[in-house]
Amino acid sequence: MQIANLVARDQRIRTGRRDAVQNSQVISDAQSEGEAEGARVLVLGIGNLLWADEGFGVRTVEELHRCYRFPANVRLMDGGTQGIYLVQHIRETDILVVFDAVDYGLEPGTMKLVEGDEVPRFLGAKKVSLHQTGFQEVLAMAEMMGDYPKHLLLIGVQPVELEDYGGSLRPQVKDKIEPAIKASLDFLSAHGIHAERRGTPLPDELTVGCSTMLLSRYENERPDETEAFRKGDSRVLAAGGWAGPKDFDAEMEQLLDQEGTRRLTGRPGGRS
Repeated sequence: MQIANLVARDQRIRTGRRDAVQNSQVISDAQSEGEAEGARVLVLGIGNLLWADEGFGVRTVEELHRCYRFPANVRLMDGGTQGIYLVQHIRETDILVVFDAVDYGLEPGTMKLVEGDEVPRFLGAKKVSLHQTGFQEVLAMAEMMGDYPKHLLLIGVQPVELEDYGGSLRPQVKDKIEPAIKASLDFLSAHGIHAERRGTPLPDELTVGCSTMLLSRYENERPDETEAFRKGDSRVLAAGGWAGPKDFDAEMEQLLDQEGTRRLTGRPGGRS
């Protein structure tokens, strides 16, 4: 009898534990869905379309918007090179996904995901361009103002080429658009945000970016090198009309010295 009672009690305990786990999962799922319904979500592509692989972030958010439909609480945005002007958008966001070209120091074309507090560090470690300095400051300002995203994901790709003015994404980087989109959808799904693939992709005029800069037009309508010099203005370079300082640090020190003297004396400054 005692053995039978112990077996029955053990079964009740196991059943109770199983029910508790299941109930906990239901509550957790409900909280996740509830949080998702009220969460303010921003999917942001940043970068400069004019400098080859620097346009990865914008091209990815364009394709995401073209092919997927999201709930009303999700915004997809071409952040371009707006930098500090994005701060209010970040402050109004609970879940943030950022696409960008990032110098991770990895093999060109490599995609890497970074989450949470690590994101600003990777954006500032090796700057691909000035917009990354601006966005790093945007995150810092949002944090100082007490409106930092609760969940943050950076989806970055190591660029192949950044010196081709007017150029497009290199194949190794363009091939990462679809994997980057999948990574963003997986991240959002884990937080209760679910996208629906469109039966037919949106037409060009409904792009989230600039219709005149769409990838197909940008690539197909690019002038050849005789019309658009790739490394700068050939007229200026050929004429030798501009040259950088021979010693930048020395000239900057002299300018600062002159400015300091002017402020102290009220007269034009200079070295004695």
